[in-house]
Parts: sequence; C-alpha cells; structure tokens
Amino acid sequence: MPTAVPPTQRGALAKREARLAWGLLFPTIFVVFLVILLPLLAIFWISVKPVGLADLRPVAPIVRESLRGKNEKLRLEYRVRNSSQSKAVSDVSFSDVIPVSVTLGALPDNCFLENQKLRCEFGEIPGGFNERLRIPIASDSDKDALENIVESTEPIVLGVGDSVLTNGEFTLDNFRRIFDSKEFTSVIWATTFYTVVGTVGALLVGLFAALLLNKQFKGQGILRGLYLFPYVSPIIAVAFTWVTLLDPFSGSVNALLLQMGVVETPINFFGQRPLALIMVTVFEIWRYFPLSFLFILARMQSIDSDMYEAANMDGASPFQKFWYLSVPQLLGILSVLFLLRFIWTFNKFDDIFLLTGGNAGTRTLTVNVYEQAFAISNIGAGSAVAVVIFVVLLIFSFIFLRYASREDGL
Repeated sequence: MPTAVPPTQRGALAKREARLAWGLLFPTIFVVFLVILLPLLAIFWISVKPVGLADLRPVAPIVRESLRGKNEKLRLEYRVRNSSQSKAVSDVSFSDVIPVSVTLGALPDNCFLENQKLRCEFGEIPGGFNERLRIPIASDSDKDALENIVESTEPIVLGVGDSVLTNGEFTLDNFRRIFDSKEFTSVIWATTFYTVVGTVGALLVGLFAALLLNKQFKGQGILRGLYLFPYVSPIIAVAFTWVTLLDPFSGSVNALLLQMGVVETPINFFGQRPLALIMVTVFEIWRYFPLSFLFILARMQSIDSDMYEAANMDGASPFQKFWYLSVPQLLGILSVLFLLRFIWTFNKFDDIFLLTGGNAGTRTLTVNVYEQAFAISNIGAGSAVAVVIFVVLLIFSFIFLRYASREDGL
C-alpha cells in the first residue's frame, strides 16, 4: 500500500507548488499590467485633472542658441521661453560654455561670465514668457566656423515647473461638462441604438446565414467564402465604397432610385437624421455578421443529427425542429457572441468616423472621446468619457455574466 504523506509535508509541498505557479505566472501578469492596467490607470488619473492638449508637454524653460549678424556685428542670440502658456516656471537659469576663440561683448544685467562659462539667471518666468538675449561677440574665425562651434555645445537649462499631470490638483469638472452637455442625451441614444441594434442584427443575420449554409450542396465552399468578404475586407475600402455608392450627388444608388421613380430627390443617406444612424447601424450589421455566421455554423455542425432524424419521424415541422432542437443547442454560443459583439460594437470608432465623422446624429461615446480630446483639445474631458465607457461595459458584463445561465456555457 502507498505510504501516506504527513500533513506537514503536504503543506510544504503545496507552498512550493504555489510559489512555482506564481513564478510562472509573473511574466504574464507583468505584461498584462503594462499593456492594460497601466493605461487604464492613466485614463482614470487624467479624467480628474484639468488637462488640455497643450498640457501634455512638460512645463519647463526652453533655450535656443543661434549665431546672428556678420562681420563686426556678429552676436550670440539666446531665445528663452516658457513651454506653457499659463503655468509659471521658477528658478530658471541656463549656462553655456564659450569657446576660447570667442570674446563676448557687453552682457545683460542678469548674465555673467566666469572661466569661459556664461550663466544667465531669470528667477521665475510666467506662462507665455518669450525673451531674446543678444550678446555681441568678436572672433578671428569666420562665420561658418563659428556656427560649427556654437552648434557643438548646447546650453544647460535649469528650472522647476508645476505640471498639471503630476501635481495634486483634481477636479470633477470634466464629468460635469460631459453630463451637463445638451448633446449628451443624443450621444447616449445614438450609442444605445447603434450597439443594441447592431449586435442583435449581426447575430440574427449570422444565424440566418448559418441556417442557409448548414446543408451540403455544390459550391458550398465558394458561397461561404463570399459570406466572409465584408469581415475580411479592409475597413477603409468598404467604408469608402459605401460612401461613394450612397452619395446624394454621384452615387449609383441614388441614380438608380431616381431612374426607377422611387424618389423624386436624391437621399442623403449619411447626412440627415435619423437616416444616418440607421445606415451606420446597417453597415455594422453587414460588416460583422460573418463572425457570428462562422461560430454559429460550427456549432450547428456539431449537433447530433439523430435528434433531427427522430423529430422527422415524429412529424415535426422545420420551425419546430429549429425552435426546440437547434435553439437550445445554440444558446451557449449565442450568449458568448452577444457579449463579445456588444462590447466590440460599444467600443467601435473607425466605422462611424469613416462614414459620417460623427455628424447627423451618429456621435457615439467613442466618437465623443475623440471630439473632446483632440477636436477641442480637452484631454481631461475625453478621458472622462472613456471612464464612462469603461464603467458602462463593466456593469453590463457583470450583470450579463451574473444572470446568464451556466447551461449557456458562461
């Protein structure tokens, strides 16, 4: 009979195995932290800071050295400025090594020369500060040689600036701005319609396509490949094609509708409410139903055919076989697809931006992130919208996974 392992030895062995497991998992956890958690924490941090696009640059003094003039009017010129237009920088100074072959003329009051080392002090400079120091020089070298000498050394700049990204200033104005905005209700409505209808539509069209191709017939492989065309095509190509075909002035669709007498004037499919939102949602369904089609078809082909044969013997109709046999078997994959497609569609940006640019009532939350952060240069408000997106998706995922049946495969 095998010898029983004492509890103390089992405990020590379990601890060693746990340490080994954590050691193997550490590289993965570290990479996940760097790639996912660190940017996420940065977005949360910026969302409560009054950060504009210009604030991403560090608040610091900048000094540019150049050689100006010619012959007896040669001079060294130092341009000193503050990188920020609103934040002050304290204890500003710079030093520069002057070549032995160069003799400096009269120095500004805030500058002095010691052992061929020029030092200029400015103290505190306000936001938007921009000043030029002009120091006449004399040298036996020609201007080209002097320029090479000047460019060979860079001034050493010192200064202490307060960066809005790292200081202790916090605000909720970013969230107040997006929630108090008159457009926020329309943005939420557009996001909800686009996400829900786009997700459900892609699943239903994918299910219908899978039902059509869940049979053996000649040319089945070619037809399946054609079904994948919207999903594998480059987004820039298909978006440009849709915009061109549906253009109100030169589009083929409008020309056909006018010739058939269906409409009297061209339709601006991507330029009027609420048609633009409907069209981008239709584009979403058309482009992403092949993903649902692939997964649903694979699950259908794994269902035992004996059940369908028994149902045929009992005289079940096609609808009854689908509803009572196929649907229960597909609930698991449909639930997973719904969760994934909902998250992906909610985060979708490029499709809408390429089709409408977020105009005509198609501005979703993701497009609003771009508008806030880059169009009006408010990084803090853009990050606040991104936090709202994260919280909404987190709550949705929790509720969906909490109440989804375990029999659905979740």
